Amino acid sequence: MRTNEAVQFVFEGSIRSDSFVGFARHRAARLDLHLTLGPCQDDRVALAIRGQNDLVDAFEMACSLGPQDCIVHD
Repeated sequence: MRTNEAVQFVFEGSIRSDSFVGFARHRAARLDLHLTLGPCQDDRVALAIRGQNDLVDAFEMACSLGPQDCIVHD
């Protein structure tokens, strides 16, 4: 059974918001997830993601690792 989950994330750290947002958009598209951006700054990016639960978990893991020019602390 496929269930959908709407989750809000705030990723914090040494983040280049333009790079991180591009990375998040690409990962969301690859995982067939719906992404909505929230406020973005150089130390945090907020976003909401909706889709299949397992894929939302995969998205969270990918974004926690982040693009190579960003360091996610929390």
